[in-house]
Amino acid sequence: MRHRKDTFKIGRTASHRRCLIANMLKSLIEHGRILTTERKAKELRRHADHMVTLAKENTLASRRRAIAELMITYNALTTKEARAAKAGKAESYNGDRKVIQKLFGELGPRFATRNGGYTRIIKSDFCVGDSAPRCYIEYLAE
Repeated sequence: MRHRKDTFKIGRTASHRRCLIANMLKSLIEHGRILTTERKAKELRRHADHMVTLAKENTLASRRRAIAELMITYNALTTKEARAAKAGKAESYNGDRKVIQKLFGELGPRFATRNGGYTRIIKSDFCVGDSAPRCYIEYLAE
């Protein structure tokens, strides 16, 4: 029986859904606001709130759990990139490293006093091809 089993499948395999959610989470953390379909936004909200909860803990274990859920791979830096990173130039990191830094450096402290409900869904128009309802999902300004 499937009582209380809440999953959104939308015609994708489990691995495809996991990659889809991870990529959407990275974009949401990086940009703060993304446009997507309503069903994807409602599922993404669950994961985005969980990421902020992990960022509020700010432990090594929570960082590793966030890295695993976001499917981040740390490529080894070349010697030139390592020197630039040591000098403090932010552009030397790849995008995934910036996502983790933003999550734990900005979003965690921003929502430190809030007990959940870190995202907002704002309904928008409809997709041109299939008339699926679209909406914006964004982190709150607090």
